[in-house]
Amino acid sequence: MSLNFNDFQKQDVKFDINKLQKAYKELLNIKGFTGVDGISNFGAISLTQIPGDPESIKGNKARGVFWTKPDSSGKEAIRDQVIDEAAYSEFIEDYKHTYFKEVFDTLSSRYKLGRVRILLKEPRSTLSWHRDPEPRLHIPIITNPGSIMVIDNVAKHMPADGSVWITNNTKYHNAFNGGEENRIHLVACVLDHKFN
Repeated sequence: MSLNFNDFQKQDVKFDINKLQKAYKELLNIKGFTGVDGISNFGAISLTQIPGDPESIKGNKARGVFWTKPDSSGKEAIRDQVIDEAAYSEFIEDYKHTYFKEVFDTLSSRYKLGRVRILLKEPRSTLSWHRDPEPRLHIPIITNPGSIMVIDNVAKHMPADGSVWITNNTKYHNAFNGGEENRIHLVACVLDHKFN
């Protein structure tokens, strides 16, 4: 079996990590993380919404549809609800003064984006083994060497250095934070990126 590092694609755009970390602190002063009822270790701050619809970022809409294999049967199960990613085109007014607006504008000029969120992975926690409807764009903001993403059987740490990655989340994957501080990534759904 060959390892497919092509499922982690570093992009030819980079942002200022100091400005990203400052913007993250500014964001936390405006809004804290919200999760999905009953899910303790998932947190999101949405940077975009459906125009004029603040309800579009609440509850299970913070997470969106995914498929998982929850038990030893190996049967696939669907979770949460299907979201019209392309509709999430409005950058939220409260955050327009942060560096995230410049990041969003730059990314939007290069990619067709769905939801753009700041995602929290708490220390010593993991996501389920799951797959998503589309690839994801990642910009690590705060991370540690024990924060790893696994796609199929390939594990990779993405450093917080301003780099932009697109990951093949249409394959089964997870992410875990084996460190002792929060792992914070800007994560966007990418609607026009194809993996070979």
